[in-house]
Amino acid sequence: MAGGGDERAIRYEPEDRPPALVTAGVGLQAAMTIIAPVVLTVVIVARIGGQPESYVSWGVVAALVVSGIATILQAVRLGRIGSGHVMAMGTSGAFIAVCVAALEAGGPSLMASLVVVSSLFQFALAARLSLLRRVFTPVVSGTVVMLIAVTVAPVLYDTMGNVPEGTGLAAAPAAALATLVTVAALVLRGSPALRLWSPIVGIAVGCAVAAPFGIYDTNAVLEASWVGFPVASWPGFDLSFGADFWTLLPPFVVVTIVGAVETIGDGIAVQQVSRRTPRATDFRVVQGALNADGVGNLFSGLAGTLPNTTYSSSLALAEVTGVASRRVGVVIGSVFIGVAFFPKISALLIAIPGPVAAGFVLFLIGMLFVQGMRLIVRDGLTHRKAAVVGLSFWLGVGFQNQWIFPDILGDGFAGVLLANGMTAGTIVAVAMVVFMELTGSRRRRLRLPLNTAALPPLREFLQAFASRAQWSESATARLTSAGEEALAVLLQQTGDGSDAQPRRLVVTARSEGPSAVAEFVTVLGGQNMEDQLAYLSELPPAPDEREVSFRLLWHYASSVRHQKYHGVDIVEVTVDRHL
Repeated sequence: MAGGGDERAIRYEPEDRPPALVTAGVGLQAAMTIIAPVVLTVVIVARIGGQPESYVSWGVVAALVVSGIATILQAVRLGRIGSGHVMAMGTSGAFIAVCVAALEAGGPSLMASLVVVSSLFQFALAARLSLLRRVFTPVVSGTVVMLIAVTVAPVLYDTMGNVPEGTGLAAAPAAALATLVTVAALVLRGSPALRLWSPIVGIAVGCAVAAPFGIYDTNAVLEASWVGFPVASWPGFDLSFGADFWTLLPPFVVVTIVGAVETIGDGIAVQQVSRRTPRATDFRVVQGALNADGVGNLFSGLAGTLPNTTYSSSLALAEVTGVASRRVGVVIGSVFIGVAFFPKISALLIAIPGPVAAGFVLFLIGMLFVQGMRLIVRDGLTHRKAAVVGLSFWLGVGFQNQWIFPDILGDGFAGVLLANGMTAGTIVAVAMVVFMELTGSRRRRLRLPLNTAALPPLREFLQAFASRAQWSESATARLTSAGEEALAVLLQQTGDGSDAQPRRLVVTARSEGPSAVAEFVTVLGGQNMEDQLAYLSELPPAPDEREVSFRLLWHYASSVRHQKYHGVDIVEVTVDRHL
C-alpha cells in the first residue's frame, strides 16, 4: 500500500503554476545541463562514424529540434502521448555504438531507416505494457536507473579532468570541486528560494574559478553567428533493406527496448519525486512517457539524427530545486528548439568547462542512483529480488568496465551489445525475472461478470485455492474475506454492476512463499485504490458506509497494489498465511 506522511520538499507539483521567473529560471537551468550532452553525443558519433562536417551541423540542429518537441510532448501530454511531467528528452548515449556501426556501414540514410523501424517496437511495448508488467517490474526498472549512473559515471570522471594541454594541475580539481561544493552546500543548507538557483549558482561559481586558469574558452562563442541554419540536405532513407540493415536491426531493437526500460524507470521515478506526498504509480503516465519517447525516436529517424531517450538528470533536478511543474518541461523544450537556430547561445553553453559540467552532473547522478534504490525498496526487497538486483547490477558494472571476458567478446555482435553496462544489466535482470515467472507456482484463473452475483463463485474459488495450498481454517477465512472486500471495493468504483452488459472480471490466484496473491483484472474509473487505502490512516475512526470495505480490506490484506493502465486496471491483493 502507498504510505502517507512522507512529505517531500516539493514546492510546485506538476499541475501547479509557479511564478514566471521561477519557471523560466528552473527551465533554463535544466536546459543548460542537458544541451551540451545532446549536442556532443551527435558530434562524437558523427565524427567517429566518418561523417562530414555538413552532416554534423545537420545532426546537431535536428537533434535539438526533435529533443525540444519530444520534451514538450512529455510535459503537455496530448492524449496518450506524454507523461504530463517534466521529463527532458535528448540524444541517447545507449545508441552510440550501434549508430556508429550503422554510419560506418551505410551512412546516415541506413541509420535513419534503422531508427525509424526500431522505434515502432517502443509503441508496441507501450500498448502492451500491462501484459509485460511481470517482466518490467520496479526491481528491473530500479536496477536500470542505478546502472544509468554507472554508465554515465566513467564519462563524467573523464570529463572532470578534460582540460587543454599545458593547463595547471590545479585547474580541473579546483573548478570541479568549486561547482560540486557550492551545489551541495546550497541543497543541504540553502533556503527553499536559494535552492531553486543552486544549479546555476554552482555552475557560475565553477566557471569563475575556471576562468583564471584559462580553461573557460570564449573564442568559439565570439566567432559563432547569432542566427543560423546548417546548409545541408536531409540525409534520406536507405530502403534497400540489404544485409547491413538486417544485421544491425537486432541490436537496434535490443537497445531500443533497453531505452524503453530506462523510460519506464524514469516514468515511475518522476511520479515519486514530483509530489509532496507519494502516490501510487499511475502506469498510464508510464505508457504516455513511452509513447512520447517513441515519437522522439520516430522523428529522430525521419530527421536522420540519433534516437531520443529521457534524461534522468531532469528527475533529480526536481528534488534539487523543488519545482516539478510541467510548465518547466515546456520551457526546456522551447529552449532546445530556440538554441537550434541561435549558434552563439549553443556555443556559450558548450563553452562551459568540462570539469564544471561534470561536477554538477555528478551531484545529479548521485541522487539518480538513490532514486533507483528507492524504486527497488518501495517494491519490497525479498531474497529473490535482491538476487536479481545484485547480480544484474554487478554484471552490468563488469561489462561496462570491460572486466568480463573482453578478449572473448571482441568487437562482434555480443561485444557491441554488452559493452554498455545498462544494456548488459537489463538483459540479465529481465532474464532472471522471466525465469522466476516460468518456474513459479501455477496460477489459478476465474472469469466472471463484475456484479454482485460474482461473490459466491469468487468465495468458492478462493476456498478451493486455500484448500489445495493446505491453509488453516482461519487463514482461509482471511483470504476469502480479503477477496470479498476487494470485490466490494471494485463494485463501488463501477456502480452496482446491474448494467445490461456488466464489465468482465478475471481473478487469478498464486502462492508466493507463505502468502497468497489474488489478482483482479478489470476496467475501473476513479482514484487509485492504493491512495485511498493510504488515506485511511488520516481519516476519523468512525467511517462512513463507503469506507467500510476499504477498512476491512486494509485489515485482512498484508498489501494491496493497484496498477492503472489505459484500458485495464489490475488490483493485486496479498494475504499472509500466518499472522
